[in-house]
This record gives sequence, C-alpha cells and structure tokens, in this order.
Amino acid sequence: MNRDNYNKNRKLLSEKLISAREKAGLTQKQVADTEIISQTELSKIENGQRKVEFLLLVELAKLYKKDISFFKP
Repeated sequence: MNRDNYNKNRKLLSEKLISAREKAGLTQKQVADTEIISQTELSKIENGQRKVEFLLLVELAKLYKKDISFFKP
C-alpha cells in the first residue's frame, strides 16, 4: 500500500471511530471511564496521531455496538 492510500485509510478509520462513538452517544471521557483506553490515547487515535491495534478496535466496536466490518475502508 502506498503512503497516500495508507494516510487516506487512516483518516477514514479515524472518522468512522468518531462517528461510531458519537452515534453510541458517548464522549471520549465516557469511553475512557470503561478503562478500555485512556481519553488521551483515544483522542490521538481519533485525530490520526496514533495507530489503533486490532484488539482495541474489536473492543471499541463492541462498545459502540458496531460490527467490526463497519470500520473497513
């Protein structure tokens, strides 16, 4: 995968994570309160500053009540 596609997919994933969290009616603080991830780390992921590990993505998908396929580019 070339760098442009990688950056595009990473941005798309960030947007989908934000959308799923908001549709679930959760703030970053509420997600952090579940102890799945800290608010700081979630913010970095949603801003595209940090990669998201697959197992974390699975946990967030469960929390947001989304199938993991929702996050596919």
